[in-house]
Amino acid sequence: MRSATFIGFGAIALWGLLALLTAMTGGVPPLQLSVFTFGVGALFLSAIAVARGRVAALRPTPASLALGLYGVFGDTLLYFFALKFAPPAEANLIHYLWPLLIVLLAALLPGGKLRLAHVIGALLGLAALLLLIGGRLSAGVSREAAIGYLCAALGALVWSSYSVLSRRVAAVASESVAITCAVAALLALALHLAFESWVWPKGAEWIGVIGLGLGPMGAAFLLWDIGMKRGDVPLLGVLSYSAPVISTITLVLAGYATAGWSLAGAVLLIVVGAAIASRPQPR
Repeated sequence: MRSATFIGFGAIALWGLLALLTAMTGGVPPLQLSVFTFGVGALFLSAIAVARGRVAALRPTPASLALGLYGVFGDTLLYFFALKFAPPAEANLIHYLWPLLIVLLAALLPGGKLRLAHVIGALLGLAALLLLIGGRLSAGVSREAAIGYLCAALGALVWSSYSVLSRRVAAVASESVAITCAVAALLALALHLAFESWVWPKGAEWIGVIGLGLGPMGAAFLLWDIGMKRGDVPLLGVLSYSAPVISTITLVLAGYATAGWSLAGAVLLIVVGAAIASRPQPR
């Protein structure tokens, strides 16, 4: 279980690059970006399975495919709509309720038990996120912003429930996520053709597009699937709050943001929360 938890944290680390790589994609429309990234992710994950001689493992069951599309595609779509209608800081905050929801929902799994240490760790992670984006919250709520907030909240519920329910299809090989990404790319293409105009990435924008497909929208889904199916689900929920901190640090290093005391405080809260949550349960 410990190694699977560590693998799952690899997904969280890759999601820390999501904001930076998305910023590098420039003016590529969201749904078209999903087509590219899901497509690249599907090809990359399929190539890994072929190289390892696990082609048969790519085949999902109807249940695992439906669950994967519900989580991977559904959450991505809701998140994009949330960012379109609501201010990004608030939308991101609401969407990042999913780690706390994972901690709470994990108690519903067979043999699951809600531990106080996990709840404390998750709340400290939420406090870190509040500290990280504090001062950027807008005062009023327009009708469009309310729609965005609702999409962000639904996205948090979709992703957390998908993550926890992945345990129910643990017998399905994680490599099958490649097929989920491929079908998600086709669904995104259909929606893109209906609602967006095609815009080809220019120059360095391709780095962001391909980077997203290989990392946060590709390998991360595979690593997360392994972590959810075989790792410590509540602990991964707590550790997930490190993603926005990693994201902010990478933006600072790349020159897209500036460092401050709030970042240092958020890092400290994440470390303390993770330390509390990872303490072994007393016998």
